[in-house]
Amino acid sequence: MPRQFAVAVTLLMMAYTTYAEEDSATSQEPASSAIAIVVHKDLPVDNLSLDDLRSIFLADQQFWPDRTRITLLVRAAQSDERTFILNRIYEMSEAQFRTYWIAKMFRAEVPRGPKIVLSAGMALDLVVAIPGSISFTRADAVTDSVKVVRVDGSLPGDPGYPLK
Repeated sequence: MPRQFAVAVTLLMMAYTTYAEEDSATSQEPASSAIAIVVHKDLPVDNLSLDDLRSIFLADQQFWPDRTRITLLVRAAQSDERTFILNRIYEMSEAQFRTYWIAKMFRAEVPRGPKIVLSAGMALDLVVAIPGSISFTRADAVTDSVKVVRVDGSLPGDPGYPLK
């Protein structure tokens, strides 16, 4: 019964988040730059391959090398950044993404799904507040309060950066 309750709550949260994001669509800015992968400053992670990112975002890897649990922060549906990450890292549609996480939680492969954040600012604030967290945002929205991780050895402004 507790597992069914958790799945039901997750489904309700996803539905609410989608509704709330649709209401705030006018406040969204288009993703005008590369997408930066950001982590908590204390994490001993400076570079990840695109395959590593996919493993982390799919929750196949749930712990950092220092055994800190990874907390995945994902933008709410309808954001340009989420659409980009769904296409580039997850290689899924929105419907496939939702089904993937519901199934993963139902099979008890993860203790919880990704935390849904409503804005780039909220994502950055939570990365600062939650050790072990990882998220993504437009590179031009990054502040010095978080660490930008290299992807395949490159930063968002570098030639050949894979998340443009």
